Order: sequence, then C-alpha cells, then structure tokens
Amino acid sequence: MLELAILGFLYEQPLHGYELKRRVAHLTGHVRPIADGTLYPAIKRLERAGLLDRRTEPGSRAAPRHTLTLTDGGRDELLRRLREAGDLDVSDENRWFTVLAFLRHLTDPAEQAAVLRRRLTFLEEPSSFFYEGERPLGAEAFDDPFRRGVLRIARATSEAELGWLAETLAGLEG
Repeated sequence: MLELAILGFLYEQPLHGYELKRRVAHLTGHVRPIADGTLYPAIKRLERAGLLDRRTEPGSRAAPRHTLTLTDGGRDELLRRLREAGDLDVSDENRWFTVLAFLRHLTDPAEQAAVLRRRLTFLEEPSSFFYEGERPLGAEAFDDPFRRGVLRIARATSEAELGWLAETLAGLEG
C-alpha cells in the first residue's frame, strides 16, 4: 500500500520527501500514520529498484532538499500494480482506497472496469465480522448494540459502494 501510494503520487508530479510524506499521510494516515522509519526505507527500495530518481537541491535554509521523480520503469510499475491489483488489494479496505485513489492512471476503461469487477466480486460474497461456524452473522443476530452497530455500519458502507460500483461500471462498459 505504501509503495503504491508513493508511485501514485509521484506519477502525478515530482515531490520533495516531506511533501510526499504529507500526501501519503492524508491518504492513509487516519488509519496508519506514516513514520519516517517506514516511508524512507520504502523510498530507498523503490530507488534501488530503478523506479524513482532522487535529485538533491539546495534547501531554503541549510539542509538540502531531495526531489523524487518517477522513472519510466516506475510509471510502468504503477500501472502494472493497478492493473494486477491482487486479492488483498481489493479485499482490504485501506489497500482498496489506495488502489482507487490512483486507478484513473489506467487510461483504458476496460482495465479500470476489470479492477472494479474484482472488488465487486469480493463485496458480493457473504461475509461478516462475526460467524457461527462458517455462517456469517448479520446485525439482527445480536442483542449487543455495539456489534449490531459494527455490522449495520459495514452493511451501509457496502451498499453505498455497491451502488457506486454499478454506476461506475455502467459508465465504463456502456
């Protein structure tokens, strides 16, 4: 998720490390705060893989600033990761939002639709946070108002997303 966000933001424009961290934090920080000890090793990995270039510029004060730019290989890698979003990328909500944030960079509507269809397939499978054996339990199965709340909120979110997916797929495929 972090590498995808880095690639996605740099696909849009070169950024200084601090600005990149800020943008990633806005996208994912409410769920997973981004520490320097997480971000900068990910940047180094992408650099070593030839997906990013770093250019050092004089800082506005004393410290130099590093501008990160996506290479052609980095652009290709972002598009591949979007096109081939895996099971975890479409089932984990935080990863899904990261994929969704950059899906517009796939310019082929059929490729965009294929990714959305994988999410749709996942959402259409019966599931719950709570089970009785293998059977998913709905909100109605609980007297506990907090578990009912978890399930009602999840159901409302899923229904909203299913409606959005249907509308968006109709536009992409129609």
